[in-house]
Amino acid sequence: MLGMAQRKMEDLLHLGGCLSLLSIAVLINADILMRLFFGQPVLMQFEVTELYLMPSLATLSLARVFRDGGHLALDVVPDHIIPALLSRLVLALSAAFFIAVTWMSWRFAFRAFRRGAIDFGVMDWPLGWAYVVVPIGCGALALRLVVETFKRSSPTATA
Repeated sequence: MLGMAQRKMEDLLHLGGCLSLLSIAVLINADILMRLFFGQPVLMQFEVTELYLMPSLATLSLARVFRDGGHLALDVVPDHIIPALLSRLVLALSAAFFIAVTWMSWRFAFRAFRRGAIDFGVMDWPLGWAYVVVPIGCGALALRLVVETFKRSSPTATA
C-alpha cells in the first residue's frame, strides 16, 4: 500500500518539477520577446524564477528520478562486486543525510513562515513558500531511500 501511494506522491512531485521547468522556459522567453519587441521586461520573471521555480525544479523530482535510476552516478566498482550489505549501508547513510537536510530546511522554511519573511522587489515575495519545496522534495527522497534500504530484495535504484 505504501509503495503505490509513495509512487503517486513521487509522480505528482515530479510533475511539479517538470511544470517548473516549463514555466521557467515560458517566462524567460516571454521576457526576451517583451524586451525585444516592446522594450519592457516581464517585471516578475527574475524573482519568480529565482525564488520559486528553480528550487522546485531542483528538488521536487529527486525521489522519482532516483526511483527510475535516472540520477547521475559514478560507478567506480561494478554492482556485482559490491556486497548487498555495503549497498544497504550506502543507502542508509544517504537516507540519514537527506533526513537531516529535510529537517534543517523545514526549520528554515517554518521560520520564514512564522516571521513573515519577504523579499522586497517589484512585488513583495513571501519567502516561506519559496523555501518549503526543499524539505518536500528532500523528504520524498529520504523516504524513498529508507524504503530502498529495507527492501527484502537487493537494493537498486528502481522500484
